Amino acid sequence: MDFEAFFREELADVREDGRYRVFTDIKRHRGRFPQATRFLDGEETQAVTVWCSNDYLGMGQHPVVTEAMHAAIDECGAGAGGTRNISGTNHHHVLLERELADLHGKESALLFTSGYVSNWAALGTLAARIPGLIVFSDALNHASMIEGIRHSRCQKRIWHHNDVEDLDRCLSEYPADVPKLVAFESVYSMDGDIAPIAEILDVCEKHGAMSYIDEVHAVGLYGPRGGGIAEREGLMDRITVIEGTLGKAFGVMGGYIAASADLVDYIRTFASGFIFSTALPPAVAAGAAASIRHLKESSAERDLQKDRVATVRAKLDMMGIPHLHNPSHIIPVMVGDAHKCKRISDWLMDNHGIYVQPINYPTVPVGTERLRLTPSPVHDDGDIDRLINALSEIWSQCELARKATAA
Repeated sequence: MDFEAFFREELADVREDGRYRVFTDIKRHRGRFPQATRFLDGEETQAVTVWCSNDYLGMGQHPVVTEAMHAAIDECGAGAGGTRNISGTNHHHVLLERELADLHGKESALLFTSGYVSNWAALGTLAARIPGLIVFSDALNHASMIEGIRHSRCQKRIWHHNDVEDLDRCLSEYPADVPKLVAFESVYSMDGDIAPIAEILDVCEKHGAMSYIDEVHAVGLYGPRGGGIAEREGLMDRITVIEGTLGKAFGVMGGYIAASADLVDYIRTFASGFIFSTALPPAVAAGAAASIRHLKESSAERDLQKDRVATVRAKLDMMGIPHLHNPSHIIPVMVGDAHKCKRISDWLMDNHGIYVQPINYPTVPVGTERLRLTPSPVHDDGDIDRLINALSEIWSQCELARKATAA
């Protein structure tokens, strides 16, 4: 077999479909984000404004975070030195896990190298090792959850997205003594919709099922202390496992779970994705802990972000640019064509220095291609006006339909 020819042909098909991903080479500037510099062929070429970052609150440049990281580097050096089991457990990891357990009102928490790994390892371990367990997975769960469940080789059922009646029906098909786990997200990152958590938990409790919630797009952003949608709605105590990330609203990197002491210890003991992974650098753990402590006390970042989100939505409506209305901070601007979606993204960057990635299949279904805007507290009125005016201009060039504006 000509392997290189196979690779070229497969990539050519992706390009033909308009789905080929191009990584944008940028350098963020501390204290000036969302402003950044674009690089082409290794050379600085353009000042850009970033509109698609998951650093939702700008905590990646907050002085309390960067100062904590600098101090930890000076204190501990760069790397952790190994896996958590073999020389890699630094005191900053221990302190961070305490902060996370406290944030979610749980007995214990466990760090992973990313949110993807935390889902893959935790779900995969529970599903593989609990005898006879059946996992009931929301149809729009993240790839990391899907891969963890698939890796476990357990029996699984897919229930209709956010459809509590369908979940109840699926669970009802199995005897009460069959172990069950329901896996779902709080905020779904592409449509920005929010799960009916209380109703899902009612069904879980009715059938004696464990509940596993992914709050990666909610932690730091919702709740009086940034504990997520479950905290906002007073439901954390009813959830078996809360999974989150340190790489979005907290501005650093890493993932984690929070749960009972025994469940966390079980994952710590049996999850290969934890056991055999080098630990996060101590500076990362220190920065994450500082970010969490700050957001437990400060609502200023969350309040300003809500204002920025509302402003962008209102201005999009004024221009008739279609976007999905949802109760979250994520604004999907709907294009509906892969080629036009990439064309718009490229044009915004090349002509206005506006960086927003096209979101195409397989991340979203064909025909629902979009630009995913994530307004943050560090976007000012000028940034917003430039974005909206540029979008309106390219929308007309692409002959895309507009929504009627309210009279």
